[in-house]
Amino acid sequence: MRFQLQSNFVLILSFVIFSTATIAPPDKSKKAAKPAKEVKVNKGPVDRNVFDRNLVVDEPDSQSIIKECGTYYKNTSARLFDGLTLGFVTPWNNHGYDIAKTFGAKFDIISPVWLQVEHKGKHKYEISGTHDVDAKWIQDVRRTGPPGKKVLPRVMFERFSETDYSHVLMYESARDEIADLLVKVCKDPRHKFDGIVLEVWFQLAGRVQDKHLLRLVEHLAKVLQVNGLETVLVVPPIRDQMDFFSRKHFEALYPLISAFSLVTYDYSNIERPGANSPVKWIRQTVEHICPDTLQNFREKRQKLLIGMNMYGMDYTLSGGGPITGRQFLDLLKLYKGSLNHAEEDEENYFEFKKPSKHMVFYPTLYSINKRIELARELNTGLALWEMGQGLDYFYDLF
Repeated sequence: MRFQLQSNFVLILSFVIFSTATIAPPDKSKKAAKPAKEVKVNKGPVDRNVFDRNLVVDEPDSQSIIKECGTYYKNTSARLFDGLTLGFVTPWNNHGYDIAKTFGAKFDIISPVWLQVEHKGKHKYEISGTHDVDAKWIQDVRRTGPPGKKVLPRVMFERFSETDYSHVLMYESARDEIADLLVKVCKDPRHKFDGIVLEVWFQLAGRVQDKHLLRLVEHLAKVLQVNGLETVLVVPPIRDQMDFFSRKHFEALYPLISAFSLVTYDYSNIERPGANSPVKWIRQTVEHICPDTLQNFREKRQKLLIGMNMYGMDYTLSGGGPITGRQFLDLLKLYKGSLNHAEEDEENYFEFKKPSKHMVFYPTLYSINKRIELARELNTGLALWEMGQGLDYFYDLF
């Protein structure tokens, strides 16, 4: 998350400033300060969406966010974005399960983060994480629509050594075994998944030769496709000119992959504080993978899903880290005033110094809407990571 930070904050992150003060007895002649009036927090369905309530502004007021973020338009089936939309749900943010049902009509694909391919010994693999599968919830999600709604669990490779990866990349028999396991778990009559979201390219890109990684993804996707199952592939964004996923990869996999979920977030980090997902960078990533010189580029971009973070970052003197909506609201209560607008990146942030120094980036209605507008312009879809981390009124925008 690189960002052109104000020089004063860069200095703050670089140097710890110590201050001293003399502790004196209280002055009894002064009246005690009145406690700050607590903001009334609204929750649940309301009669108008966030646009009609004039909440989508470039510098939202902190008190307005706290007051309104728990509300949402009562017609939760009203859909504003027509492109392919995927939402991730994780077991560690249970609110995402409720969001997937409440706003299910706005999403074409729901991807619960449940499954892992594990190496269990020589020529032996296993699908773990099935204990997290909730068949009743899957039924409820499918009932919310839209027509053709799909549930594709995310699948990662875990507990694989470099030798284990090499074996899978080199031997067709190993790829066959893993593909058969994926088909079996998808076709389990207890839940009947529609396919998988495969997160392996993101793990191995730059570590192995392209031809081996392409062969692995092609093999798994072909077997799934033959069995009537879909594959969504998680792919890395353009990063410091490193070509981890480009036009040649996209064109090779396009016939086999239903959609490509772009990880267009985590642009900055605690070493380089700033915006989480600058719009210019998102545009560069899409145009790098599917340039407008490519035949039928607008049609092909429909398979590209711009990654949208529903979490934020809190930068502090000790480094800081990611924050969810609840943590964002706790920090926002310590700040009075409007959020700053980083015009070039189209993100909002705020700073405060007491009781300790913080610089906080977190999505707002405005920043999310700007990315939805970009998706419309580029003719791409969207992928939300992840639904349990956001604020309820965000979903009015989709």
